[in-house]
Amino acid sequence: MFKTLVNAFKIEELRKRMFYTFWILIVVRLGSLLPIPGVDLSQAREYLQSVLGGTNSFIDSFTGGSFASMSVFALSVTPYITASIIMQLLTIAIPAIEEMHRDGEDGRKKIQKITRYVSVGLAVLESSGLALGFSRQGALGETNFLTIFTIIVTLTTGSCIIMWLGERISDKGIGNGISIILLINIVSRMPADFANLYEMFVKGKDIVQAIIDAVIIVAVVIGTTILVILLQDAERRIPVQYSKKMQGRRMAGSQASYIPLKVNTAGVIPIIFAASLLSVPSIIINLFNIQAGTTWQKILQGLNQNYWFNREYPWASVGLIVYILLNIIFAYFYTSITFNPMEVANNMKKSGGFIPGIRPGKPTQDYLNKILNYIVLIGVIGLLIVALIPIFFNGMFKADVSFGGTSLIIIVGVILETMKQLESQMLVRNYSGFLND
Repeated sequence: MFKTLVNAFKIEELRKRMFYTFWILIVVRLGSLLPIPGVDLSQAREYLQSVLGGTNSFIDSFTGGSFASMSVFALSVTPYITASIIMQLLTIAIPAIEEMHRDGEDGRKKIQKITRYVSVGLAVLESSGLALGFSRQGALGETNFLTIFTIIVTLTTGSCIIMWLGERISDKGIGNGISIILLINIVSRMPADFANLYEMFVKGKDIVQAIIDAVIIVAVVIGTTILVILLQDAERRIPVQYSKKMQGRRMAGSQASYIPLKVNTAGVIPIIFAASLLSVPSIIINLFNIQAGTTWQKILQGLNQNYWFNREYPWASVGLIVYILLNIIFAYFYTSITFNPMEVANNMKKSGGFIPGIRPGKPTQDYLNKILNYIVLIGVIGLLIVALIPIFFNGMFKADVSFGGTSLIIIVGVILETMKQLESQMLVRNYSGFLND
């Protein structure tokens, strides 16, 4: 990876693109430090924690701390990510969007345009909910229409600016802009998280115990990172053979290829969906003002990941089971959207391709379904292990950090994808240089 960056800096155009990306990320981080006027942060944080529970730190990680500090970029890329997921789900529900998806570059641009509008709508909705919630909590200096309107406009505008900056990175910088901004937001929170771990488990202890705790923390982080890398790169390659066919007056020889099926096909989408759904009970508690100590409150608290693996709250295991089931359901559901075995089997049949030992058509479709169900289960088990490691340490040892398995999956995925884009662009320029000689 380091060698790729060094080689990329030697190419003037790529160097300009990297510096362009760097300066935009500086703007993103500066905007994350600009607070919204008129908001009492202590009251606002108390409100967010009571409403969102464990999802609060999840969102705060995605926004680079902007959400907890209620800065101009508090919503950051979250409305855009949610809008993108919604558009992917609507692809199978609305034929018109599915047709756009198949139209190539023109269709992609149309879907991108609709995604922007949906992002703005979600930003308005989310900012309105926050502003009204703050007003009920007493977190506003002056509770009036102008203050609430200002907060809504500021948060929505900040989200739109982030979306625009992300698109500028995609056009004139390096990598996918939204993913790069998400990456820098997550990474920006990690020094503070490690400082918290140091304060909780290392500082003030005798040297031997401090070293043991430090080694355990480093080992858990490194082990989780290695597991994430293996999970991201793992794939099942299904061999495909193409029969001989006439090309002009000549008989072209058979070709061998393969279908790459990623083990973690759905990425972090199942975790995002599950965490979003499990935040609903906390919202219900706050909305209906359920009294403390009631059975309903205990059940709803059990769905909050802050209580999982905590021996003081044994009923929280119900929420853990629900979380695991939701991840499995969403993993299979999202995979069914992104990979269609019937379509793949039909395309192979039309082009004269077949899987050795499997007949074309329906048998190929059944075979692909069987393999897909198997690897998706392996992928979601690996995803759950990565996601639950930080939750386990939080519940058992109170190791409260904003980044977790989901953040590590995003970090590793974005870095690997960006490095691949750099390598491909360098390869193209090397070929261009060879042809121009």
